[in-house]
Amino acid sequence: MAATLIHDTTIVTADEAGSILYDAALVVRDGRIAALGPMTELLARYPDAERVDGRGRAILPGLANTHTHLSRVLARGIYEDLSPPHTPPFTGGLAPLPLPELTPDEERVMAVLGALEAIHSGTTLLLEEGAGVAGYAGALVDTGLRLVLCERAWDRAGASIGQPGPFQVDPALAEAGLTRIADFHTRWHGKGDGRVRAGLAAWAPDMCSPGLLGRLRKLQSELDALATVHLNQIWGEVAAVTEQRGVLPTEYLAREGFLSDRLVAAHCRCMTPAEEHILGASRAAVAFNAAIAARRGLSPRVADLERAGCLITLGTDNMAEDMIEVMRTALFMERVRRQDGRRPTPEDVLTWATRNGYRALGIPDGGWLAAGNRADLIAIDLRKPHLTPALRVVSCLVHQGQVSDVEAVMVDGRWIMRDRRVLTLDEAAIVAGCPDRRASMSARGRLSSGDRGRCALRPGTSTR
Repeated sequence: MAATLIHDTTIVTADEAGSILYDAALVVRDGRIAALGPMTELLARYPDAERVDGRGRAILPGLANTHTHLSRVLARGIYEDLSPPHTPPFTGGLAPLPLPELTPDEERVMAVLGALEAIHSGTTLLLEEGAGVAGYAGALVDTGLRLVLCERAWDRAGASIGQPGPFQVDPALAEAGLTRIADFHTRWHGKGDGRVRAGLAAWAPDMCSPGLLGRLRKLQSELDALATVHLNQIWGEVAAVTEQRGVLPTEYLAREGFLSDRLVAAHCRCMTPAEEHILGASRAAVAFNAAIAARRGLSPRVADLERAGCLITLGTDNMAEDMIEVMRTALFMERVRRQDGRRPTPEDVLTWATRNGYRALGIPDGGWLAAGNRADLIAIDLRKPHLTPALRVVSCLVHQGQVSDVEAVMVDGRWIMRDRRVLTLDEAAIVAGCPDRRASMSARGRLSSGDRGRCALRPGTSTR
């Protein structure tokens, strides 16, 4: 396979030293970075390589989204403004309005729409969590993204995250979830030329009994898989677990042996300092879902979690897949929380979004640009008024960057977007088809327009 050489460019390696190479070149061959360094030297060493002009661009490692639900883009403009209360009484659970129950085709279309947005924002790796991921896994593989796909299990009947009341165990729910996880791993792990990894998910501490958590931990060990969980997401969850188990959510997971260094804990917004230390001691990763956290009016204590030993990563969660927005929001939220106008730095945030994310998702040879690493990278167009003169490239991207600045995306040495055109998906057809599906849902009585111009979903179906 012919090598690809990107020349006359700026390379933001995102390595531990924060190295940035100017007037440089990068060579990709057989899905790996073969070399990077001075342009004249590499042009001479690789005379037969396909040459890509990188003038006016910066090459960065691709972004890793460590927590998302792609098909929940359906809730755009709805759930952002319907957060549950942060103080008692906690009555309605996480989602005050249920989303319509999608047909398999609708679920697939929404998931692909989310993946399309993810690629445009420079994402090369993502963790998708949900029930029924198998129904659209094939469509996600076709996008060319690197994927960690996690089927979900729970065994609390008739409730959702953060809902008060007794824990009614449904053994059939547990068996169904465990079966989905095992079957999914058998069918999909290693697919897409190795780009796909199958993980498992415990939905949330207040949705899983001790028995189910133990079985999930055992299954994780047997499959040698990554695990994920929604943890301390909302105050209603904290109240529910305290009522059910007599301890806080993180204490409950620790007691049941579910915490580990192969766990991605999403959110962690409603924690005590003691819980932060417990989670940090396990060396678990935290998915800081900054944009949705800001919309919820909640934020984790990122600096405290990091000092405790947690690996900080970034995710989008629901409604949007824009990792550029997530990076900027993470910077702003944590600076406001710390009351510090200098920390975290843009370079810190880029590390969360790249090297830390790849490490958390079990890919140690990706997330930064170095010879021998996986060729997962993006090209940023610096020839924009809002990025010029880019005296500090990383700072300009984190503070001023936009999705439209992402010009190209490469995964495993293969371009999946060039010149802002996604090569693996028919973008026009996907976007054009979504209004038709919305009309179809409305005709079935699932979706209606609310008063005062706000879209409301009719109750009667359960959220995932």
